[in-house]
Amino acid sequence: MAFTIGQDDVMLWTKTRLKTFKYWPFDDKVPCSSKRMAAAGFYASGGKEEPDLAICFVCKKSLNGWEKTDDPWEEHKKHCPACPFVLMNKQEKDLTIENIIDLIMHVEVHRMKSIKEKTVGEFKKLAKAL
Repeated sequence: MAFTIGQDDVMLWTKTRLKTFKYWPFDDKVPCSSKRMAAAGFYASGGKEEPDLAICFVCKKSLNGWEKTDDPWEEHKKHCPACPFVLMNKQEKDLTIENIIDLIMHVEVHRMKSIKEKTVGEFKKLAKAL
């Protein structure tokens, strides 16, 4: 069986997400640490320019303006309560193979919807030009 892993699938793992927090403004002594952000499903995406920008690898919710006292899980629940990762409410060590496949499916559905929206938009532009 052939199985490919894309960028978002790789972000399934906390260890991989944690590596993205290179410029995270808070240390591990506060509630909003990079470890807790990664455990809550976020990866850093803002770089040096916006060091506190983070995105959920499943629902793609993008959040910034983090404060050191923020609880990443609570913020994730508050801003995207329907996120499949939030609804699973499991630590990585407790995920089953079925859970992992479900998360990958959600990631792929989101990716396909984005492709569809982009493609439809391009066709609409072409149609207007005719």
